[in-house]
Amino acid sequence: MSILTGWGSRARALFADTKGPWGPSSSDGGEESPSGDGGNDGKGPWGGEQPRRLRRPSFGSSNVSALDDLLRRSRARFGGGGGGLPGRPDRSLILWGVLGFVLIWLVWTSFHSISPGQRGVVTQFGRYSSTLGPGVSLTFPSPIDRVTKIDVENIRTIDLGSAGGDDLMLTGDQNLIDLAYSVRWNIRTPELYLFQLAQPDETIREVAESAMRAVVSQVTLNDAMGDRRAEIEAQVATNMQRILDSYRAGVQVQGIAIKQADPPDAVNDAFKQVTAAQQDAQTYINNANAYSLQLRQKAQGEATAFDKVYEQYRLAPEVTRRRMYYETMEQVLSKVDKTIVEAPGVTPYLPLPEVKKQQQQQQPQQERQQ
Repeated sequence: MSILTGWGSRARALFADTKGPWGPSSSDGGEESPSGDGGNDGKGPWGGEQPRRLRRPSFGSSNVSALDDLLRRSRARFGGGGGGLPGRPDRSLILWGVLGFVLIWLVWTSFHSISPGQRGVVTQFGRYSSTLGPGVSLTFPSPIDRVTKIDVENIRTIDLGSAGGDDLMLTGDQNLIDLAYSVRWNIRTPELYLFQLAQPDETIREVAESAMRAVVSQVTLNDAMGDRRAEIEAQVATNMQRILDSYRAGVQVQGIAIKQADPPDAVNDAFKQVTAAQQDAQTYINNANAYSLQLRQKAQGEATAFDKVYEQYRLAPEVTRRRMYYETMEQVLSKVDKTIVEAPGVTPYLPLPEVKKQQQQQQPQQERQQ
C-alpha cells in the first residue's frame, strides 16, 4: 500500500506546475517546500542532491511573450513564415524594397516635363527617335529611351577678335584692318544640333571668321571703318546662314555686330593724322560748295529780277528807262563827293557831307586830348 501511495505522489509532482522532476520547487520567499512521500528532503528521485532552480524575473515572461507575438504577426503580414536565420533580414522585405525602387525608376525616367523654351530629343538605344514639344510627355523608361533637353530660345553669343588684338584682315584696297565683332545665334533644329556636328560651337566660330574675311576682302578700308558697317554685317550673316545650312547644323544666325574697326597698332597714329587731314580737306570742300551755291542762288535771283524789269520795260520803254536812270544815278552819287556850282537864281547848296566828314575827323582828336 505504501508503494502505491509513493508512486501516486510522484506522478502528481511530475504533472504539477510547481514541481520539477526532482520534487516541488521552492516558494517565492526562497524557503524550500516540505518533501512529499517521495521527496527525500531535497534529494532527487534517483538519489543524489536536487539541482537548485533559477528564478525568473516577475516582468520577463509577459514582455517576452508579447515581443514574440508581435514579431510572429509581422512576419505573417509580410508573407514570412519565420523560418529565416537569426541576424539576417527577411527575404520579403528585400523583395518589397527592390519593387519600390524599380517603380520609382520607371516613373522618374518615363515622364518628362518640357518647358516652353525647350525641346526634348529622344534617343532609343542611342539612336534618334523623336523630338518632344513643350509639356509633359511619356516615353519608355531608361535605358530604352533617353531624353536630352535643349534650350531653343536662348540667344547665344560668340565674340571674335578683341580690342587691341592682332586679328588682322586684308581689305579690298590691300590694307590691313583690326576687327572685333560678335555673332548672335540660337538652335533651330535640336536633333541636328546634337548629332550632325561634332563640335557645333567651334564650327560656328570658324564659319563666322571665314565669312567675315570673305566680305572684308571685297570692300575698302574706309568702307569697313565708315558707313558700310551695317551692309557688311548683313552680308556676313547671310553667308554664315548659307554655309551652316549646307552643313545641316540646325542653327539660326540672329545677327553680326562689329564692335571695333581700326587699323593696326603700328600705323594707328599715322592713320589718325591722315584721317584728320582728310576731314579738314572735306571741310574746306564743303565750305567752297556752300559759297558756290550761295553765289549761284544770288545770280539766279538777280536774273529773275532783271526778267521782271524787262517785262515792264517792254510795256513802257520810256518810263522804265527814266526810272532805271534815276536809280542808277542814286546809287552812284551816294558814294562820291559832290560839288554844286552856284547858278543865278539858285539857292546855295549846303555841303552836308563835308561837314559830316569834318566832324568825324575832329572827334578822335578831341578824345586823345581828353
